[in-house]
Amino acid sequence: MKGPYNTTMGGSYGAFQTTEWTVIDYIRSGDHSSSTVLTNDLLKKYWKPVYCYVRRKSFDNEQAKDLTQSFFQEIVLKRALIEHADKSRGRFRTFLLTALQQYMAEAHRKQSSRKAKPKGFLLSLDELRPTQMPEAPAEYSPEDSFHYAWAAQLLDQLLEEVETKCRTDGKATHWQVFHDKVLRPIMEGTDAPSMEEICRRYDIESPDKASNMIVTVNRRFRATLTRHIRRSVMLDCEVDEEFQELIEIFAKGSAR
Repeated sequence: MKGPYNTTMGGSYGAFQTTEWTVIDYIRSGDHSSSTVLTNDLLKKYWKPVYCYVRRKSFDNEQAKDLTQSFFQEIVLKRALIEHADKSRGRFRTFLLTALQQYMAEAHRKQSSRKAKPKGFLLSLDELRPTQMPEAPAEYSPEDSFHYAWAAQLLDQLLEEVETKCRTDGKATHWQVFHDKVLRPIMEGTDAPSMEEICRRYDIESPDKASNMIVTVNRRFRATLTRHIRRSVMLDCEVDEEFQELIEIFAKGSAR
């Protein structure tokens, strides 16, 4: 890992133990500069889920931006939510959502407030557009929208990482085959091309070889997904549970 994640905070724990909770522990005990960077990274991860939750509460774009910024400034930072987070309560994502639900219970008092965000610390939402947010199904509750936005953001990050790694490793054609045969039909709701068409398109000698390319990328995607999931849970047995929740989130979204 890069930057302040590469510390001795985990001792001999290894990569699996570098979870959101161990990062939070480091924020509590680390030096100011590293803690600031880690906190900023952690909050950036949850901007979209929080914003989408607020939007589904029937606030317009500008109101949702104000409330999102106010939540992070007033609750997460001023009230030191990260320092008070309790790993015994489960995932940090669930802990944050609970705090957001409590905050929004008084949202009618906040609608017109335009709090100043800490300079140089939090991501600015000034240029945010609703079209930049993951679009959850219309029937989703605010809570479902929160989880959907988190999952969609994670998926975008995973695909970008896998594509970059494939191209870096000289497997650009592997990625293109996976993209055209698997990814694009899912994302665009179109029919997948035949393996014969894929072979002609990329000058691949046989459908079997093209299929093996897809298997390779699928394995990379699953490995990358597992690595990311392990950062958000504390126990090995929770990985499958989190993975299943991701499947359910997207399955529900695709059924609209």
